[in-house]
Amino acid sequence: MPLPAVSAARRALLLPGLAALLLAGLLVWLLWSWQPGGDDGAPQAPALASAPEGGDFTLRSVDGPVSLSDFRGRVVLLYFGYTACPDICPTNLAIIGYALKQLAPAERAQVQVLFVSVDPARDDLARLAEYAAYFDPGILGITGSDAAVAAAAARYGAAYRRTQESDTAMGYLVDHSAFTYVIDPRGQLVDSLAHATPADAIIARIRQLLPAKT
Repeated sequence: MPLPAVSAARRALLLPGLAALLLAGLLVWLLWSWQPGGDDGAPQAPALASAPEGGDFTLRSVDGPVSLSDFRGRVVLLYFGYTACPDICPTNLAIIGYALKQLAPAERAQVQVLFVSVDPARDDLARLAEYAAYFDPGILGITGSDAAVAAAAARYGAAYRRTQESDTAMGYLVDHSAFTYVIDPRGQLVDSLAHATPADAIIARIRQLLPAKT
């Protein structure tokens, strides 16, 4: 007996829920099952474009302009990626989000994560804010014009390039380096953490930079 047809309206209601379930399952797998290392099947990313020097920049969030200097006094984790990234960005952001949740509230208040989209043509500010907040509500998604994003990336040696994917609905992907840049409370770049650095290592690095308790 043929199954009853599912109406277009019902499909429209079901699809967002299914997508959320699939993403949640991916995050669980990333946090508990996937192990980075020498596996030939592990996701690869371009290396740094140049030696990172750091420095201030200004881009935009859904709430307006954002400068790195706005977060002077906090430890900043800076990551360059894009919302349609199939594997590398979700891996890093899931680990960072997990690390943030392990911090004490007083520690968490002294940390800011910035997710810079290198795909401003597709990542409008509302989409970017929703994507970043999925991994942790405190992660701030920002982007800008192609020139502004390129200038910010150049300060940190972040590499990215568009690659055509004619067999996908997206049309293209963006290969990009996957370092998390650690900026101390004075605004100085002090470290570049490799792709999929474990949460414990991220937490330890953050705590090294927080002001000593009196």
